[in-house]
Amino acid sequence: MTSGIDERLMARALRLAARGLYTTDPNPRVGCVVARAGEVLGEGWHAVAGEEHAEAIALRRAGAAARGATAYITLEPCCHHGRTPPCTDALIEAGVARVVCALRDPDPRVAGRGFRQLEAAGIQVDRLDGMAPEARALNIGFIKRMTTGRPWVRVKLATSMDGRTALASGESRWITGEAARRDVHRWRARASCLLTGSGTVIADDPRLDMRLTAADLGLDRAPRQPRLAIADGRLRTPASARLFAHHERPLILTTDAAGADASALLTSGAEVVATTPDAAGHPDPRALLGELARRACNEVHVEAGPGLCGGLLNAGVVDELLLYMAPQILGHDARGAFAIPELRSMEERIHLHVQEVRNVGPDLRIRALPIIDRDHERR
Repeated sequence: MTSGIDERLMARALRLAARGLYTTDPNPRVGCVVARAGEVLGEGWHAVAGEEHAEAIALRRAGAAARGATAYITLEPCCHHGRTPPCTDALIEAGVARVVCALRDPDPRVAGRGFRQLEAAGIQVDRLDGMAPEARALNIGFIKRMTTGRPWVRVKLATSMDGRTALASGESRWITGEAARRDVHRWRARASCLLTGSGTVIADDPRLDMRLTAADLGLDRAPRQPRLAIADGRLRTPASARLFAHHERPLILTTDAAGADASALLTSGAEVVATTPDAAGHPDPRALLGELARRACNEVHVEAGPGLCGGLLNAGVVDELLLYMAPQILGHDARGAFAIPELRSMEERIHLHVQEVRNVGPDLRIRALPIIDRDHERR
């Protein structure tokens, strides 16, 4: 049975796990606190894939005092050999008497086996299910990839109050203010991959990199740069695009990876991969996302035009909308946010569940989840 002390120490472990928000990818963000009678003996969090896991750090800091203590862990301990030894072995060898965990690990290599190994060694295992939502929110992309074979897809949009993303001419710099644009870089920083379309590359020639420093993100090391992927069915991405100078091996997802255009892109440093086409000849959204998941992408941050954004939304693969709305009006001739087939009745509307609304400078930031049925069930 869990207690108020358990909840307090698990909340501390969750705060530790959040310190890895920008660095642990593709591994999950995990925190651990080793304590006895409410007194913290050692704590840690997983910072970078390939380095020590949270449990190993906390146990090392607790030392011999860990014997007979309780370990509070935000995610079920791993029980397989990867780049580091199994955390279940470390907990057993340290002699902890009890493990309290917020969330079962969906990784098929773990998925309850970690709990069973601990219990077989005589360690009491308690689940703190009431704090599972916080642990899940930290690892929403990892959980989605492990359970569905696709990453969490977050579509970012900047619009006017009348829902327009650019003038009819294509001019869009800048709809939102500096504070909103800086906030976007924090979302880029936590993503595994930035996804855009070749149309955006041609029209805007963007860098699409993450430009915050370690100090900006509260890190003690240089931040990780998310990978860039471009949906480009006809290989229209210019080999001279500015993004090639700011990304290591951008991934170009196309429907035909052969020909002179592919050769020029390869020479520019891109990786060109063929994927399944949809009915219109564009990369199929589900196949595209499956390819990114196979490359261990947990969270995909989409910044693209109405074609790609509309295609993803219409395919039902968008998990979250991140909408920055500026106090401006651009008019009915300006460009919309989503290119989707005409809706012939109100029954075909795409409903959203608004999770959060907040001010970011003079703009609004709205986070919303698409709803997939009339009972407001989330994906």
